[in-house]
Amino acid sequence: MGNNFTCMSKKESQIAGIGSRSKRGSSASKRRGANAIDEELLHRQALAMAIQQHSQRFDNNNNGSMSRRIGSTSSRRRPANLSESDPVSNTNNKQLPEFLENIKTKKFVLVHGEGFGAWCWYKSIALLEETGLLPIALDLTGSGIDLTDINKVSTMAEYSKPLIDFLQKLPEDEKVILVGHSSGGACVSYALEHLPQKISKAVYLCATMISDGQRPFDVFAEELGSAEIFSPESKALIYGNGQDNPPTGFMFEKQHMRGLYFNQSPAKDVALAMVSMRPIPLGPMTEKLSLSAEQYGTGRRFYVQTLDDNALSPDVQEKLVRENPPEGVFKIKGSDHCPFFSKPQSLHKILLEIAQIA
Repeated sequence: MGNNFTCMSKKESQIAGIGSRSKRGSSASKRRGANAIDEELLHRQALAMAIQQHSQRFDNNNNGSMSRRIGSTSSRRRPANLSESDPVSNTNNKQLPEFLENIKTKKFVLVHGEGFGAWCWYKSIALLEETGLLPIALDLTGSGIDLTDINKVSTMAEYSKPLIDFLQKLPEDEKVILVGHSSGGACVSYALEHLPQKISKAVYLCATMISDGQRPFDVFAEELGSAEIFSPESKALIYGNGQDNPPTGFMFEKQHMRGLYFNQSPAKDVALAMVSMRPIPLGPMTEKLSLSAEQYGTGRRFYVQTLDDNALSPDVQEKLVRENPPEGVFKIKGSDHCPFFSKPQSLHKILLEIAQIA
């Protein structure tokens, strides 16, 4: 390829936009092109998911039986316009079966954090499926396309019900790798306490991996300053039962969310989040969790730290790890609080590494 470039006439080089670039520049250009194709593919998949979700919302209206999961176990054909250097599809097909043999548990259950929904995992879903694994993303109660009024969700049991229901319906001999982002880590801990036999490994992604007797939101209150954000005058609080009663919901204002959550995320993903995020029920986040050594303590826990995180700083994440030590700790450089947006490839590699740990 390099010889072809050097043999081009000046006019041909100008037309091709190549000029006198070196082989290194050409390779970098190809990588950028592949990454652009990758990004466009993933965003098209996100759009398809959004259309499907909205169709479900209008078709089912308040039907409680509507699907709360994104992702499928069906195989997808690789788009013809993707090159072998494309990061989503760079797994050699001949090596794939041998690679999967090293992974005992192939089903991933992805649990979103506060304000998010199953939609936020679209990049991770695509990457895991392309690798031959089985990702399932869930909407917690009152999140994503679940139409439950968040002002009526007051306990962790109610908030985590879609996750617990899914785990209970698994075949008797089947386990999953459970991944929880941010406050979704509390739901992972709740599941570990109630159904540890269904969880092969639990992954806390810059998450509230709290100890017994702690509240999930205590972590954020300590980090962000409860006096300002959680004060009665805060616009982030929602009073579903009137101003004279305790607040029932919470959501950061958009100008705060951009700096807290998305300081390293692509503009398209930030735009997606701005129109998709919803308030969260405050009751479950302020509930003290009871975590026992006999149940929760038997789970295999792993923590993924994000090192450019403004919502949950590396220091606070390190404190969570120190006070409640997991089996393993992984770190993602240059990631904000949403690595599934800002560093999807790095997150994917870590998930694969955790999956292969015996």
